[in-house]
Amino acid sequence: MLQTLKAGGLLIIPILICGVFATYIIIERFIYFKNLKARDSQLKKDLDKALAAADLSACEAACGQAGTPTATVVKKALDCRRYDEEALREVVEAEMECVIPSMEHWLTPLGTIANIATLLGLLGTVTGNMKAFGVLGAGGTMGDPALLASAISEALVTTVAGLFVSIPSLIFHNYFVSRVNRRIAQMQAIVTETLLKIKGRIK
Repeated sequence: MLQTLKAGGLLIIPILICGVFATYIIIERFIYFKNLKARDSQLKKDLDKALAAADLSACEAACGQAGTPTATVVKKALDCRRYDEEALREVVEAEMECVIPSMEHWLTPLGTIANIATLLGLLGTVTGNMKAFGVLGAGGTMGDPALLASAISEALVTTVAGLFVSIPSLIFHNYFVSRVNRRIAQMQAIVTETLLKIKGRIK
């Protein structure tokens, strides 16, 4: 494996660095969303229990304990519950805009890595082929077989390595974007339900 990577030349180094960063981001986001789902589920249970008892202080305590973006928006809605409907909606929307970036954290770098790894692999293909043609041009019909094989190997290894990093990065980037969208939808549902219960429109 090490010899194969060495055959990729210098461009294999930034591709490997991209792979390390992508792996870190994927693991970190998996843990984040797993914990976020668990804490928001507990938050929903605590809010339902507190609202059933008309205990707004318990609602605020539940939000503080959860510490999730959803909890932050619900807490803001509770603090501004006496506003008129239009003003309250604007406050909630503004707060949601503030907390959404925390859920999108690292997704832009992950998408960038997917693109960069592909381009680095393509660059390796081009430089490897240039070396191969240089060997052929310098050595007549066949050139030096060892140098020719090395140039072709560099082109192939960097291409494969770039795709090996890029494809999973792109898949997980899209997956995490869908997770963010689902969390936003759930956030909106929890906040809306909480406000309606506070206003007495639903039980």
